[in-house]
Amino acid sequence: MAKMSHENHSVAVNVPPQVGSKCYDDDGRLKRTGSVWTASAHIITAVIGSGVLSLAWATAQLGWVAGPTVMLLFAFVTYYTSVLLATCYRTGDPDNGKRNYTYMDAVRSNLGGFQVKVCGAVQYMNLFGVAIGYTIAASISMMAIERSNCFHSKGDASPCRVSSNPYMIAFGVMEIIFSQIPDFDQIWWLSIVAAVMSFTYSTIGLGLGIGKVAESGKVMGSMTGISIGTVVGAQTIDETQKIWKSFQALGAIAFAYSYSLILIEIQDTIKSPPSEYKTMKKATLLSVAVTTVFYMLCGCFGYAAFGDLSPGNLLTGFGFYNPYWLLDIANAAIVIHLIGAYQVYCQPLFAFVEKTAAEWFPDSKLIGREIALPIPGFRYKVTVFRLVWRSMFVVLTTVISMLMPFFNDVVGILGSFGFWPLTVYFPVEMYIVQKKIPKWSSRWICLQMLSAACLVISIAAAVGSFAGVVADLKTYKPFKTSY
Repeated sequence: MAKMSHENHSVAVNVPPQVGSKCYDDDGRLKRTGSVWTASAHIITAVIGSGVLSLAWATAQLGWVAGPTVMLLFAFVTYYTSVLLATCYRTGDPDNGKRNYTYMDAVRSNLGGFQVKVCGAVQYMNLFGVAIGYTIAASISMMAIERSNCFHSKGDASPCRVSSNPYMIAFGVMEIIFSQIPDFDQIWWLSIVAAVMSFTYSTIGLGLGIGKVAESGKVMGSMTGISIGTVVGAQTIDETQKIWKSFQALGAIAFAYSYSLILIEIQDTIKSPPSEYKTMKKATLLSVAVTTVFYMLCGCFGYAAFGDLSPGNLLTGFGFYNPYWLLDIANAAIVIHLIGAYQVYCQPLFAFVEKTAAEWFPDSKLIGREIALPIPGFRYKVTVFRLVWRSMFVVLTTVISMLMPFFNDVVGILGSFGFWPLTVYFPVEMYIVQKKIPKWSSRWICLQMLSAACLVISIAAAVGSFAGVVADLKTYKPFKTSY
């Protein structure tokens, strides 16, 4: 009997139960269950965000020829480089190689060294910026609901001034609560809700644009975009501004397509076989195609409806007043979507800081110890560090949003800053290493030319957006933004 139990014991030691069993994947983690559809939902949630609302404005800066062409070019580059990036999810063999769980892991195992630090800095700065951009966009939509109801009751000519600060604070409070959700995998339902919401408001924006074109019976706009001499707000557009705004429009379109940041994290939720790379390729094609059709429609119909005077944010710039209840639904959908999208973007940053803190201070009770929060009907555990750090992060992004609430400029800066390094440079370089493409071969030269062209576009977009911020700061008082 004793001998028997000893033998059983030795078997248990030699064969780890989790690897290769029905419940676990090849890396010993719980079996992944994601499919083409869940991956596409995640991508569409990440992509069709507040960026879609500035596309009519971007098209107006570029005109009927360049606007749609630039959108198609960005779509192609995003799809192509996303496929390159998906190849790098596993190092070495695309079916059985070592998995990379995050974008940073992929850079570390393919490029290593200094490039990892650069990638980390750019990625987390960008996520931080997205949090600010989303806070601004959500507050603008909440204000738009209040203003549209005010216009409805007091007439379209009344000033209806509203301050953005209370709304930014309200959004921040909501995000502090939601940011305590510990893990990316535990918010799958949030992605689906957010995807539905983003389609809701984008479709309403599109519908109102089509309605306005049908009502007026004419298509506004010109081949070359906004005319010199047009008065927009308090500014008269001269040649220099026309150039800056065209560059800024490139940044806005780049921002509308940016999701490569979280592509590897999304790919890490996909089940295999077939290999994750094949599933991700299909999901990328599906979601980029859906997104591009949508973007073309929203950008083009918005421009057709308003021409040179297309507002920076289609649903809140009050190009439309009626039907006011439909605008309210659209703006409420934006807010709900942004609450979710904020978490989808910030969770990788939260996880990175918490993991680093745990490595630096492995014995700290502050980081490791969980405390139970007494929420009626719900058992919830949280670590002190997570509670404090995530809350501080949300407070900081909210304060910066209140200091610098320029939606179009912030969107342009984020798009230009993240587009080249994260969407183009790192995927191209990792792919070259992964596939061992020889230097100066025709394929290597083509990939480097693509990368160089995208770098030029990114620099132009950044310059245009910073010029926009400088122009806005001339007429601006901190914490006093009202519309």
